[in-house]
Order: sequence, then structure tokens, then C-alpha cells
Amino acid sequence: MASTAVNYQCPNCTAPLSFQPGNDKVTCEYCGTEFETQVIEDMFRQKEEMAARAADARDAKWDTEAAGEEWDPDEVAMMKAFTCSSCGAEIVSDGNTMATECCYCGNPVMLPQRFSGMIKPDYIIPFKKTKEEAVVALKKFYEGKKLLPKAFTANNRVEAIQAMYVPFWFFDSEVEAHASFRAEKRHIIDMPDETITETSVYECIRSGTMRFSRIPVDGSEKMDDAYMESIEPFDYSEMVPFSTAYLTGYLADKYDVDAEASAPRADKRVETSAIGVLGETVMGYDVYSCKESAVVKGEGKVSYGMVPVWILTTRYEGKPYTFMMNGQTGKVVGSLPYDKGKALLYPSIAAFILMPILYFLIKMFL
Repeated sequence: MASTAVNYQCPNCTAPLSFQPGNDKVTCEYCGTEFETQVIEDMFRQKEEMAARAADARDAKWDTEAAGEEWDPDEVAMMKAFTCSSCGAEIVSDGNTMATECCYCGNPVMLPQRFSGMIKPDYIIPFKKTKEEAVVALKKFYEGKKLLPKAFTANNRVEAIQAMYVPFWFFDSEVEAHASFRAEKRHIIDMPDETITETSVYECIRSGTMRFSRIPVDGSEKMDDAYMESIEPFDYSEMVPFSTAYLTGYLADKYDVDAEASAPRADKRVETSAIGVLGETVMGYDVYSCKESAVVKGEGKVSYGMVPVWILTTRYEGKPYTFMMNGQTGKVVGSLPYDKGKALLYPSIAAFILMPILYFLIKMFL
């Protein structure tokens, strides 16, 4: 597939080129080579023309029956799309954006062609958290993590931060749920020379009709599903009808997993939730477990929306660490490095503290 974007790369070392404020030349930050702006313009003119032609020739098709509606021509005129020639990610931005960077690989790109042909979302949840709040939330996320390397917390800097609207499918459905639970009641009898545990076993059968509204499933293959589910929930009371005005100044990811392909994940989430609701009615027992279950789903409705996510990237010992924050509620998730020395030390400290206690107990009972 021909690229619809142009990556400005140094002819000498292929590193990304960027124009630094205050300079009159384009400088490669990696090898130090300087280029006149006219030289760079001439060098990449042909590539830009090829990218524009590739965008004109692209014939994308989407299933528009499941959700969404066609774009209004005036709205299309305000949109742009590009395919990053470095990593292949497809991104949507507002029509005023002439240059940006790929939030997945960080390469600077030019957008030589207008966006066309995408299903219009039904809803959008606008950003509430600012860039500054995202940075503060990330630092707070570090707090209390005892095994974090000291150098990570002391020298950590946010390397990249990007606000993005992520595509989500929302599933509404009514279900009939049936489940059989094995439940136990335990009665412990202490005898002079033994302890007797008396266990009574019951079969608890539950059924009910439930309605689920807006079960969320992200429609982006590039976004980690575990991260997306971890930054939930979103406050749907603040969801509004979609307008391109909300995209101004932000990037928006085009869905690459359609509603039909997302349905199995929605079904699984509905099934798990329905059995969980039935399980909560099994009360008065010490333990219980689900033996059998059946969830029958009726006809459901699907809608298409965009949700706000801050993507923050930092680096430690050459390895990138990515964090995601709910752009509405501020909830942060991500993976952190750990200090192997501290991991080995903590059990030793615990053992050292327990030794005097164990010694005292042994002396008391011997």
C-alpha cells in the first residue's frame, strides 16, 4: 500500500528531521548535518506528490450499517487523514493541521491530502483533563511504588504526550441469564483432641432478565485492550452528539476493528457481568462457585463514539514505558520498571523483623 504521508528523514543517517525554532536551517539532531530549507523542499517535493496521489487513489470501504452516519460535505472539508510511512498507523486530525507527529512512533510527518470517507461517530466524550493535569497524574501514579528504581523517579521526564480520541463501539442489549451455583455452609466444631468441620452443600439456581446499556469495546487494534478496559469507566452523562469542533487541537484514531468484529468481546463482557449479578444474589453462604450458566442475548443496538485518552511516554535505560490516562476522569494505567535489588531486599527485611518475634514465641511455649 502506497504511503499517504511523507517522513522527513536525514539523507545522511535517516534520522527524523525537524525545524528548530530560532534557526534558519533544518538540522539533523543526530548527525548534526544542516540543510537549507529550499534544499529540503526540493528533495522531498517528489515524495509529497507521490503521497498526495496515493491518497487520491485510495478506495477505502467501511460497513456503515452497524452504526454512525455519512459525513456532511462541510465536515469532510475540515478533516484530514494520513498513513504514517514509518509504522503504518492511520490517524485522523482536524483539517487545519499541516504538520504533526505520529503518536505511535514519534516520526514527524506532513499531511499532503484531505481526509475523505469515514463513518461519522454518533457520540463523543470531550476532554476534561489538560496536558498539565496528565503530567501531574502520572507523577502521582509513581507515588507509593516501593520497588521503583530510584533513578527512574529522580530523573524521569515525560518524553512524549499526546491527546487522542479513541474509537469505541457501544453495545446495548437485553439478556436472559440463567446460572446454577454450588454453595457451601461450614460449621466448625472444636473438640478437646480434634477439630471437626461440617460442610453442607447446596445448589442455588438463579435466573433473571437484565438490560445492559453502552457496553464499551475499543475499535482500535493499535490500542492495548487491557489498558483501554483498565481506564474505564467513562461518565456517559457527559457524552454528547458528535461534532468535529471537539477534535480541534487533538488527534483522532480511525477504527480498524469494526462493530461486527468487536461483538464477541461485547458478548463476553455482557456474559461475565450477567453471571456476576446473579452470583451477588447467592447470599448467606461461606463460599460459592458457578457450575453452569447460559446467557441468551436479544437483539441489541450498536452506536459509535470517540472517547478521550492521554498517551504519555517516558524512557528508562533505553526502554520506552507507555501510560494511558482517561481524558475525562484522570485515571492512569501503565507498566513500571522495578528495582531487582529492592525486590530481593524486601523479603530479607521482613524475615529480619520476624526473627525476634518467632524467637519470643518459641521461648514462651517451650
